[in-house]
Amino acid sequence: MRFMVLVKPGRRDYEDGALPTTADLKEMGRFNDELTKAGMILALDGLQPSAKGARIRYQGSKAIVTDGPFTETKELVGGFWILQAKSKDEVVAFMQRAPFADGDEVEIRQIFELEDFGPVLTPETRDSWVKRREQLPPNN
Repeated sequence: MRFMVLVKPGRRDYEDGALPTTADLKEMGRFNDELTKAGMILALDGLQPSAKGARIRYQGSKAIVTDGPFTETKELVGGFWILQAKSKDEVVAFMQRAPFADGDEVEIRQIFELEDFGPVLTPETRDSWVKRREQLPPNN
């Protein structure tokens, strides 16, 4: 099973563009090494502050673009992992050891697999998705 772990920063200075300390990076590197040794990491990255981003809201046939920064900080995502695991419990167990600051939060969401769509996924649609995935660059 694949899971996305969304990191929601609790530090107010995140949106001001404050970078983590060298010690923070080293500690997170050790944690990422644990995930790597467990064979779980498929992808991971941190995200720039929302001031450098945009949101698009779809209303009827219009796409309305709003440039950041966004004021509702509890809705922001500061980074992510995509992990391969046997269960959500396995991901939860690892994430409970993650070196986050007071107020930080992660959200764990299982990623849909093609078989999750059951009979609504036609063979043609399945083939199309498989071909698209085969064209993606390999994971680093």
